[in-house]
Formats: sequence, structure tokens, C-alpha cells
Amino acid sequence: MSTSALDTALTAIPARYIGPGGAIAVLRHGEILARHSWGWSDAERRIPFTPETMFLVCSITKQFTCALMLDQHPDPTALDADIAARMPLLANAPGTLHLAHNQSGLRDYWATAMLCGAPVEGVFTEGDARRLIARTSSLHFAPGTRYSYCNQNFRLIGDVTAARAGRPFAELLRERILAPAGMPHARLAADTADVPGGTIGYEGSAETGFRPAVNNIIWTGDAGLAASLDDMIAWERHIDAHRDDPRSLYQRQSAPVHFADGNLAGYGYGLARMKLLGRDATGHGGGLRGWRSFRFYIPAERISVVVLFNHMTDPRAAALDILAAVLGETPPTPLSIPAPAWTGRYMEPETGLATRIEPAGDGKLKLHFATGTDLLTATQDGAYTAGAMRLEKSGDTLHMIRPTDNLACTLTPVEGPAPHDISGTFHNPELDATLTVTASGGGLYGAFSGELGDGAMVPLLPHGPDIWLLPMPRALDSAAPGDWTLAFERGPTNTITGVTIGCWLARRIPFTAQ
Repeated sequence: MSTSALDTALTAIPARYIGPGGAIAVLRHGEILARHSWGWSDAERRIPFTPETMFLVCSITKQFTCALMLDQHPDPTALDADIAARMPLLANAPGTLHLAHNQSGLRDYWATAMLCGAPVEGVFTEGDARRLIARTSSLHFAPGTRYSYCNQNFRLIGDVTAARAGRPFAELLRERILAPAGMPHARLAADTADVPGGTIGYEGSAETGFRPAVNNIIWTGDAGLAASLDDMIAWERHIDAHRDDPRSLYQRQSAPVHFADGNLAGYGYGLARMKLLGRDATGHGGGLRGWRSFRFYIPAERISVVVLFNHMTDPRAAALDILAAVLGETPPTPLSIPAPAWTGRYMEPETGLATRIEPAGDGKLKLHFATGTDLLTATQDGAYTAGAMRLEKSGDTLHMIRPTDNLACTLTPVEGPAPHDISGTFHNPELDATLTVTASGGGLYGAFSGELGDGAMVPLLPHGPDIWLLPMPRALDSAAPGDWTLAFERGPTNTITGVTIGCWLARRIPFTAQ
């Protein structure tokens, strides 16, 4: 490893990933190679971002929640009945391990909250969470068969673990996990409107300007941890120090996980399993409006990288830049070939989600299917890949393979215009949520309403015959639903009778015309 290469990569980060501030740590063999920070934790008050600055690490919390669960219950199935009791209307509740591995089949509550009319910057309380979870009476896939990211999986794990212990989650987490790891300042910061130390998260960009992000939600085991870079350095050193102990919590969390059919899963116990520059790694990202983080550990190389941004640029990409510098490697140059003729509009039949494939230049494609846009790169065999995900054409058939989701499917082409006669109101009893579709001057608009309020009217975008998109790039949580697919159904007289609504986080939710 070249120290100068790492120094060059670190000093390039603020210009490549522009925003108010951030911090990066790099460790190898448990020793700190870099402890680097820049910019401002509060740009208006000119407070520097330092390694001691407190930060909302968001979904990185999930691995700590699972560590606490394993600490308290080496056999997590002991909590299955407690989990089921929190969803009394659900006939076949998923088990605790299904939750820990994001194989529960539960629809993500930060997505369904938007169907219930939650304003983007609205208040979401513990009571709101309990009520929304308790309303659950259906799943979007059978537990253990598929992967779908779901935040309340970990809220439930944290809640029932604390309830069994008869102690507050924050107290238990501090005593059993954070303190032993040597993280002196890390603690639960459940209220996103009250960040320890006053650090500000920013929305916007260099082109539009940065503005403080407004967040008013209460979360716990799903994303509630606040920690400094120094705290996260302690966590990485703790992981490395116990790397050879099969009884250590992180080792247990990192063990292989499978789906019910035996296929290897890419997520388990709050940790993603991933390939980074060809190396096996475990880690996780985190995000809320104004906050982005990413951490990973490569056991074979004993390398850790932690990236914290108080703005909404890509910390994973920054972490890969740093990893390449540490390893002295350059990512392969993508093939520069014309976009294939099969870009366009599709439907994925199992999930019922609208799918779009667009040229991105330089031998790349943009795939719109999950919460964000996947950038795929051409391969020598004519396919397009992003990590383990793959698009490939076989004759007239286009296949999408997503091993992390345990999903291999044939995409169905969508052709033709979308008729505009879809105005009306539609209701889902499980969520007690209403969709209103209104025509206005040639345009169509949609909005959701429910117990959390009345959402804003949003222009609908046509995707194909009786298939429309309702874009939602901002939501209560940073992992916004993206484009909701609205698949309208017609009766014998050609009138609209209902609509099935879904996104990757919350699929196939039926609404009936009122």
C-alpha cells in the first residue's frame, strides 16, 4: 500500500463528493491508517466536522440491534411469540430470524406510512409506529423466500429484546454492546430532530445549494444510533480484535445465511454480505435526509473503512475510492459499447413493479426497479451487471437475476399509451389508506390520505396501458419509495374497479374503487 496514494485519495474526497462536511477512517490489522475529517458539522455556525463530531449513523444501527439480540438470546427464536404478539391480525407471522435477515415479507413501514398520508417532513411517533405495525394483516411474500429491506424488522427486534429484559433499549444497548466495544460517546438518539452535539444534516447539492434537512421521526432499533468517527473506529477495532473468536457477536452475525430454498442470502443479522473489488466483505450503509454513512470490514485483508457525510452524496462510492487506494488497485475500465436495443419499459411479474431500462453511456445502463437507480456495466458475454445483479437477453426474452433478492425473473415488455380515464378514489382497508386520482387541465395527479394526514398531490407519469407511476423521491425516511407503481384494473364495462399499488419496499397492495 502506498501512503501517498491513500493521502491523495482522502484529500480528493471533498471535491469528488461535494457537501458541507464529513469524516473517514481507514484501518488495517486493527491499526488506524487514516482518521480524516473536513468541512463543517454546522455550516451556518461554522462549527468544524471533526472525528469527535456526533453523527446519525442511521441503518448501521441494525447490526448493533442484532448484536444485542444475540447477546440476550443466543437462540433468537425464543422471541418468535413476542414478535407475533405485536401483529395480532397477521395469521402467520414471520420468525425473529426472518426479521434479522430481511426475509420477513413485511412491507416497510416508512413506505406504507406515505400511503397513510404522512407529510414528508411530518412527525412520526412511537405510537404511530406501534399502530402501523399492529395493522399488519398480510405480507408481500412468504417468509424466508425472498429478500426485501424492511426497517420495522429491526424496530420489532429491539422492542421485544428490551421488553423481555425489562429495561430500556438505550440502556441495554449501551451496557451490553457499546461500552464493551469501547465506544464512549455512542448512544441511542431516537429523535431525529434532536441530534447530539447539534450536527446538521443537509439536503441539496452544489448546483442547487445546501439547506438543513428537516427530520421529525422517532426510531430505535432500526436506525437510532448516534456515534462519532472515533466511536466507529473503536467498533472496527473491536471487530478485528475478535476476528478469530467464533463466539464473538460479529462473527456470529457474519456467518452464512440462507433462504428457505437453500440459496445463499446476501444479508443477515443486520449485515450485508458483499464483494468489494473482488473481496468478501460485511458491512452496511445508513441514510436519512441529510445524512449518509457506510462501513465495511474485509476479514481476509483485515481492512475497515468508515465514511460519514452530513449531506446526500454516495458514501459507498467514496469508500470504494479509499479501498482502491489502500489496495493499490484501479477498478476495471467499463466496455464502451452502444446501448442495446432492448432498453425501454417493462413489468416484473412477481412483484408487479414497473421497470425501466435506460442508456447511461459508456457501456452502462440505468435500471429503475428498486428504491434507487442501479447502474449496470456491460460485460464481455453481452450481459449487464452491478455486483451480483444481472440483466441478460436470451432470444426474445430479457432476464433479470437479483441473487440478493433471491429473484430470477423474465421481464415483460410494456407497449402502448396509458388511457387517462382513471380518476377516482381508491381504498385499502388494511392500512385504512386512500388514493385520490384527479384530472386537471390534461394532467393526472395522485395523493394518498390516511391516519397520518393528507399527502401532497403529485403528477402521475404514464408507463403503459393502465400502468402509471406516482413518483415519491422524498419521504419520512431517506430510503424513499421512489416510483410507486399504480396498476389499474377494469371491470366488464371497462370502468376502473381498483388499483394495485407497490414499490420495492412495499409490494402488491390492493386498493378498491369507492
